[in-house]
Amino acid sequence: MGLINQSKSNGEGWGMGFLLVFFPEEDQNQESNNSNKKSNNLNQFSPSSSFKRSNSSHLIFKAQSTISICLLLLFTTLFLFTISTLPSTTTTAARRLYRVPRRHLSFEPPRFSSNLSHALQGMGTLYRRGTRAMSELVVAHAVESLTQHELRTFLRLFHRSPLAAKSDLLLIFPSKTAAFDAAILEENDSFVKLLSRYKSSNISHSSASFDVTQFTKLSKREKESGEPIWGRRIRSNSTGGGVDELTRLSYGSVAGFDVEELDPENSLSGFMDHVPMGLRRWACYPMLLGRVRRNFKHVMLVDVKEFLVLGDPLGRVRTQSPESVLVNAVAQGKHVKRNSDKTHPSRAKPVHSGVLMGGSRGIRRVCSKMLTDIVRASMQMQQQHKKRNSVGELALFNQLVGNDYVLKDVNLIVSTESVPEVSSLAGSGSKPGSHNLLRSNHDHGLIRRGNSNLDVNSVLIKQLCSFAIDSTVYSDCQ
Repeated sequence: MGLINQSKSNGEGWGMGFLLVFFPEEDQNQESNNSNKKSNNLNQFSPSSSFKRSNSSHLIFKAQSTISICLLLLFTTLFLFTISTLPSTTTTAARRLYRVPRRHLSFEPPRFSSNLSHALQGMGTLYRRGTRAMSELVVAHAVESLTQHELRTFLRLFHRSPLAAKSDLLLIFPSKTAAFDAAILEENDSFVKLLSRYKSSNISHSSASFDVTQFTKLSKREKESGEPIWGRRIRSNSTGGGVDELTRLSYGSVAGFDVEELDPENSLSGFMDHVPMGLRRWACYPMLLGRVRRNFKHVMLVDVKEFLVLGDPLGRVRTQSPESVLVNAVAQGKHVKRNSDKTHPSRAKPVHSGVLMGGSRGIRRVCSKMLTDIVRASMQMQQQHKKRNSVGELALFNQLVGNDYVLKDVNLIVSTESVPEVSSLAGSGSKPGSHNLLRSNHDHGLIRRGNSNLDVNSVLIKQLCSFAIDSTVYSDCQ
């Protein structure tokens, strides 16, 4: 009995210890009373009644201990929940530390990373949101051999052209890199600085390299156009100077897409071992142009590496029907010309697949037909046991253009003039005083880089750095 009483008193003390946290005074009095009663009961009752009494007391102690443990767990849970919901600077700093490596892996430099968001329906990257909704779209694709300098040259000339004030620019990459992201963001930043400094200066148009009026003079319809479709909609009731300033300007959005986003299954991979960008881009157009078909009236497809935009090439198709498509004749090698002459003997020069423009409906139809022809040609190559990668994009495109039956629902317009090369326009452009690249007003609004040894980027930089304002904007001049 001594051992039983000792264990019983130990269990009682442990169980009541937790209750003292919640009911200290009442528990102490109750414990003293219980101890007095127990001592009296032990003296008055027989051993059998004592045993029964101790049994019931043991159950009570167990119940008290269980309740105490449950209350302690409940209190601990509430305490931890309260702490976790409080704002903590340490936790926020830790989260930022974990985010930094991921940001550095995705974009460079880091100062631009917070400005990037999705361009359309969770896809793409929005590099710059334009000031209004545009009715024209330029889709520029980058081939695998495109360099950062070539991309910068294309963007710099595009931003200075009238087309930048009237259209959105979408770039399609085989795989996006940090270097390309940084180049696009830096050129966007330079364009905004150039626009602001020329707008606030009193330099005459004749002595300037940049025509700021094409970005500031808006028609009534342009002023009433809505927000761009790219990125998140901006809802602001502010009537401050910043909002008024944006409504006076007109420039388009700049976004980039990866081919994996537009063609996630690589549709042509089942027909050839390696799908080059020149062919895969035709599988990307149906998804991209199909999603924006209600937003744009005119579309231009252009190769970033091959062509440069100097003027307003879409001006040649604005008065045409939505089914119209304009293709440009470009002098190529002899083997390409022979293939073109077999399909369309009356054509003196082949057309180039690197640039075509027209109504959005006509462009979508041509892209769909071209994709079908690529698949058909690949299957024929397999049947003839030829190499799976022997499909030539330029030859296929010329065959398609020469097939009037396949393109019967397209109003095809073939340009009889070749797109000029940079060497023919630059001439002595390496001299800072010529400025032929910046002031070229060719009817096409386009030029080809060509195969000459002329470094277009260096020529352009020399011309830009000769102007006072331009030299303070571009980092190449500093």
